[in-house]
Amino acid sequence: MNRKAERPHILVNALLLDTSATYRGAGISQYSQALLDAIGRIRPEMDVTVVTGDKQWSPPTSMHVYRPHWPVRHPVARIAWEQGRLPFLLRTSGAHLYHGLAFIVPLATRHIPLVVTVHDLSFVHFPETLPPAKALYLKWLTRTSVRRAHHVIAVSESTRRDVIAWSGIPARKISTVPNGVSPRFHPLPPDEVRAWREEKGLPARFILYVGTLQPRKNVDTLIRAYARWRGRARTSPPPLILAGAKGWYYEDLFRLTASLGLEEAVHFPGYIPPEELPYWYNAATLFAYPSLFEGFGLPVLEAMACGTPVVAAATSALPEVVGDGGLLLPPKDVDAWAQALASLLSDPARRDELRGRGLQRAKRFSWERTARETVAVYHRLLDGYDGRSTV
Repeated sequence: MNRKAERPHILVNALLLDTSATYRGAGISQYSQALLDAIGRIRPEMDVTVVTGDKQWSPPTSMHVYRPHWPVRHPVARIAWEQGRLPFLLRTSGAHLYHGLAFIVPLATRHIPLVVTVHDLSFVHFPETLPPAKALYLKWLTRTSVRRAHHVIAVSESTRRDVIAWSGIPARKISTVPNGVSPRFHPLPPDEVRAWREEKGLPARFILYVGTLQPRKNVDTLIRAYARWRGRARTSPPPLILAGAKGWYYEDLFRLTASLGLEEAVHFPGYIPPEELPYWYNAATLFAYPSLFEGFGLPVLEAMACGTPVVAAATSALPEVVGDGGLLLPPKDVDAWAQALASLLSDPARRDELRGRGLQRAKRFSWERTARETVAVYHRLLDGYDGRSTV
């Protein structure tokens, strides 16, 4: 395409963007909103149309929105629309490039370059942590999509290597474009945090987890480690707060908490509105994230950016994000987690050290960088596309 002669038109599939107070509003939805907002801020020389079914989301002023008439929040309807109606929209809208923000491309589209973002392959490595139909759908359509796409964006180097090994696509066809962290995640004045904590009725010290309540997050290991530490402690440990929307199989966590007699010590506040998250991170004494598998791990980065000491699982992309900014542990080692909780909660100097290192580490990531590197992929494809080429 000769971009000097015609302003590029990019159509972005953001059907998983969701502003509701449910698990749908986490993960990929956060990525979608943050990336699109950042692209709007850098104002690239291109027109962008965002496809979303969310009626509450407000796009950047420089972008257009297309909202399907189908009930695309329902998975079956969304899949049918993406594969049936989306190819038609791409032709009639005059789009020069398509970007799917979550795993898929419209398989019938062949006339323009296709870009797809892959966030992780948890459905390959831990299919038992998902509803069977969802795992099967993701396996089949993601593999087909990354092979059909002209370029793939992976949110971490760990995910890039994983996709290459699993799908067999050439390394030149996939780029690592890391997620970012919003400037609103930063250390807040202690008096402001104290006043907010008192308003919410939170204790002066607590351990925090933030994430969807579902098996892959390995929250059960954190609960067992907390119980083991609590059973050994001479004084009553601070409470454990497990914040996040209910995903799937979350009932097991409630049953485990009750069976260990921890109903008064472990709390489930549910979904945390985005505007409150910086306060939760700032108020926490320690942030714990034992996830079995992550394509990136946004909550860990957000906690570090707020100056909260972080303990995370030494698996998948988490070491890549945390670096030397936190403590990394084997995800299933209950004793190691129990010892880390006990050690860090009793060692203010060690927490201060982790706080400083985490703040420095978080400075390496920004959504503006993510937006610029994503737009660079668009430009490379538009400049080199001949109907067959991948870059």
